[in-house]
Amino acid sequence: MEILQEAAVFEKAKMSHMSNSDRVTASREAKRLVLAINKIYKKTKEATLMDVMKRLTVKKKRIDIRLKGLPNS
Repeated sequence: MEILQEAAVFEKAKMSHMSNSDRVTASREAKRLVLAINKIYKKTKEATLMDVMKRLTVKKKRIDIRLKGLPNS
């Protein structure tokens, strides 16, 4: 379960003072982790995996908002 260890490291990483290229890289890494965990989740249906995916998705959304800017209402 090394993918869960990578996810834990990603969750604990500081996301302040990042350049745009760092944000793009972090966003892609979050997507890769979520998709990899999703493959495992489809087989096992463990609730803990779903929780990890949700936390990663929240972090990815924050990064994406910073990249793209707030949407105009």
